Amino acid sequence: MRKQSPGLCPICSEKLHVTKLTCHRCETTLEGNFEPCRFCALTTEQKAFLEVFVKSRGNIKEVERELGISYPTVRSRLDNVLEAMGYRVDEAAGREDLASKRREILDALAKGEITSDDAVKLLRSLS
Repeated sequence: MRKQSPGLCPICSEKLHVTKLTCHRCETTLEGNFEPCRFCALTTEQKAFLEVFVKSRGNIKEVERELGISYPTVRSRLDNVLEAMGYRVDEAAGREDLASKRREILDALAKGEITSDDAVKLLRSLS
């Protein structure tokens, strides 16, 4: 099993820059300043979360189920991953997603798919 290259400094947690690359087959070596991939900047926990997210094909309900966490926690972890990868997280979009999730819960209640107790629990978990 190959060791993974660290993306963050174990001392100060800053991003590491790659300065030397070597081919194990032909032993060619390249030296310079290379930017690591965006995924290299993620912590082990963020990589594990992202793996579950991708395996679930982005289905937040599946991620909730597999990790045993609430919708807001999934969103928060996803936002953390995006920020670590250098993307700007739009707080307004997060609020819209939360409003959409609330509407889904209320629609499920109106259709009789969940009980009022379930709806209350789900709505509280969003807070």
